[in-house]
Amino acid sequence: MNPIVLTPLLDALDLIGVAVFALSGALLAAKMRQTFVTMAFFAMVTGTGGGTIRDVLIGAPVFWIVDPWVATICLAVAVLAWFTPSRWWDGKLLDYSDGAGLAAYAVLGTAKALSYDLSPIPAVLMGVATGCAGGIIRDVVAGRPSIIVRPELYVTAAAFSATLTVAGDALALPRVPVWIGAATAGFILRAAAIRFSLALPAYRKDAQPSDGPE
Repeated sequence: MNPIVLTPLLDALDLIGVAVFALSGALLAAKMRQTFVTMAFFAMVTGTGGGTIRDVLIGAPVFWIVDPWVATICLAVAVLAWFTPSRWWDGKLLDYSDGAGLAAYAVLGTAKALSYDLSPIPAVLMGVATGCAGGIIRDVVAGRPSIIVRPELYVTAAAFSATLTVAGDALALPRVPVWIGAATAGFILRAAAIRFSLALPAYRKDAQPSDGPE
């Protein structure tokens, strides 16, 4: 096992992911007219949920426990959401920001999983979990349908970034350019899905022929 050595880039990806997802959780609580305590909880669980699941599964120290800045960022984001008008966050800005966090977190999760000697497919899955699980937990707690039950390209974008990260590692390419490229590619795919409503085809069960006259 070779635990990952954090670089400034991975530090940045980590903080971007935490801040963006924490903001999405805080804003959802704001739209639900919740208290500040609930808003802070939503920010924390959304910002740290994916990384927590990843660290528990790969046997790593849970990142927000060993890094006090993570909880601080989540709280600061909750304060920001509490004191700003909700109209500031209307439209697609938050969706695009969420896409940036999704891609960044997917790359970070995959890179960390690889550093703990996971094979390629589990590493990709850890990247997807890192990018998506926080939002899933947020939606479940809020009692609303999660984005993963819609055909919109979301998990696919995280998987794309994670797969590119694994491919770069397998080819022994320089890590930093691979991480930047993988995060950028995942964000572009997610942004295209937002802009052009790209979605995977949904399952459609063909009508079954009748066995006989009714």
